[in-house]
Amino acid sequence: MNYEIGGNEVKIDASEAIADIPENRTLIIEKLTDEDPVQPEVVDNLNTIEDVFAHFKPQVEVDFENVEGQPVKEGFCFANVGDFEVDKLTLQSSFLNGLDGEGKTYESMIKQLRSNKVLQRALENPDAKAAFMEALQQLVNELDTNI
Repeated sequence: MNYEIGGNEVKIDASEAIADIPENRTLIIEKLTDEDPVQPEVVDNLNTIEDVFAHFKPQVEVDFENVEGQPVKEGFCFANVGDFEVDKLTLQSSFLNGLDGEGKTYESMIKQLRSNKVLQRALENPDAKAAFMEALQQLVNELDTNI
């Protein structure tokens, strides 16, 4: 080999019959539908991820179970990779949107209860805690009878 000043030696790791994959290309292989294709399909000229999503129009049906144990079926459509994020999935589903709202309500209640110093002092006192629990139980009973 003929080396010159400033050159770097690059050792050959494999046979010359194996060409490097160009760095500006990406191959994505993914199942984008629920059902297996009858015959594999080769699609040319899909140059971007958006082109692939536009061509195949991936969608999926998901079964959830509500509080009563009944099934809730939701459909999701995907137009790009961002549609797989939790926030985007929640926007597409009334069931997930409801769960998200409940979760945020519970988090808000917990935050308020933890920052309420009067309540914390009342819960430290066994008599006050018992009276508070009794009042909450009466509230629950009243809500059950009126709903």
